[in-house]
Amino acid sequence: MAAKTNAVNGDKKDSKSLKRYFGGVKSEFKKVIWPSKKDWIRYSLIVIAVSIVTAIFIYAVDFVFSQIVSLIIGL
Repeated sequence: MAAKTNAVNGDKKDSKSLKRYFGGVKSEFKKVIWPSKKDWIRYSLIVIAVSIVTAIFIYAVDFVFSQIVSLIIGL
């Protein structure tokens, strides 16, 4: 038969492990080099621009292929 664990000790163990986990998270966040507001804006604009260029490229390829398929089906 399996040994029963004390619910009180289990709760304390979980509480300590959670404290240790979040303490580690906090210390790791202190090591992060966060981008400045200027960098954040620049990176966001780059992502938006690349997304727009990619969307235009996909639209153009789709348009070309749909025209080719229309020509093939129309024959």
